[in-house]
Amino acid sequence: MIQSSIPNSSEAIRPPTVLFIEDSDEDFSAFMRLLAPMGFSYHLRHLWDGDEALDYLYGRGGYGDRDQNPLPSLVLLDLNLPGLDGREVLRILKEDIKLRRIPITILSTSSNPNDVDDCYQLGASGYLVKSMRLDRLRQTLETYFQYWLTVVRLPTLPES
Repeated sequence: MIQSSIPNSSEAIRPPTVLFIEDSDEDFSAFMRLLAPMGFSYHLRHLWDGDEALDYLYGRGGYGDRDQNPLPSLVLLDLNLPGLDGREVLRILKEDIKLRRIPITILSTSSNPNDVDDCYQLGASGYLVKSMRLDRLRQTLETYFQYWLTVVRLPTLPES
C-alpha cells in the first residue's frame, strides 16, 4: 500500500483510497514502478480478483473494519479476472445505490470496441488500454492520476 499525506494547515485529511483490482503480478509491479515517482497522494489497495474486490467493497470477511479498509474514492479494474470477471464486478457495483458513485475505470489489454462499449454501457467512468510501451503506460497513468486526484472532486461516500 502506498501511503502519504496531504498537507493541510488545520487538520490532517485522509488521502483518497484507490482500489486496484489486477490479477497479474507483473502488471501490478510495472504499475507500482511507474506510479512511485509521480508523487500523488493516495492509499493504494491491491486486490487480485473480483470476488475479493466485492468482499472488500461490501466489508465482508476480513474487510469489515472501515478504518483499515476504507471505501475507495476511485477504482481501477481489470476486465479479465479469475472467478468473477471485471464486467460482472462493474455491473454489481453500478447497480448498488451506495457504491455506484465510485468512479470505476477499466484498465485492460483489450482494445476491442465491443468491450469498450459494454463497459460504458455498464457505467464505467473510463476505459484505458494497457500499453506495452512503458513510456506510454507511464504517461497514461500520470494523466489519469493527475485528473482524478488533483483536477476533479471525488464523491463523498458513506462510511459503511
